[in-house]
Amino acid sequence: MHVAVSSPAPRAQLHLGDASGLDAGKFFPHVQAGLRDPVAPDDVVSAQPPADGKIASAGKSFAASLDEAGSDWKKHPVMSDQDLEITWEANAKVKARRFNYFLTRADWEPRQALSRAQFESEPLHSVQLTEQPYWEHELSPGNPVSHTVRLPERRSGHQVLLAVWETPDTGNAFYQVIDLDYR
Repeated sequence: MHVAVSSPAPRAQLHLGDASGLDAGKFFPHVQAGLRDPVAPDDVVSAQPPADGKIASAGKSFAASLDEAGSDWKKHPVMSDQDLEITWEANAKVKARRFNYFLTRADWEPRQALSRAQFESEPLHSVQLTEQPYWEHELSPGNPVSHTVRLPERRSGHQVLLAVWETPDTGNAFYQVIDLDYR
């Protein structure tokens, strides 16, 4: 299924030509499968989330090159305290429980593979659809769907924004990594 960030272009689009198929278990930054949604306990339990070092590829072997450490990735120029509009597109009707956006810590190390320790523990921005149970509600965010994320101050240079679309009717979420250059 094709669900991906279309703007700003994520790492997968820029370096593989296709950002689709990057799904793995939901509830990042958790690492275990089988978790229930604390807001919607009737949702499908989580599948296995991507392991540390395999976050950008969502653990998919066809996208393993996205997990390479370093700062040579093409980056989108941004400024502190800027509103960044993030747009998702899907080629089919896909339900959503929530969208979470995580930013790397101010002191993260680009020469190391992306890990949970490299990201802030709480989302920078979150959008949640609360209707329950999922089978009785549309839970459609629209297509395309856009969110405005306020970037924090006190960041410089290369930062990574992890965008996650969690689904209520599967155990998965869609993972997208966007490289930013704070100027």
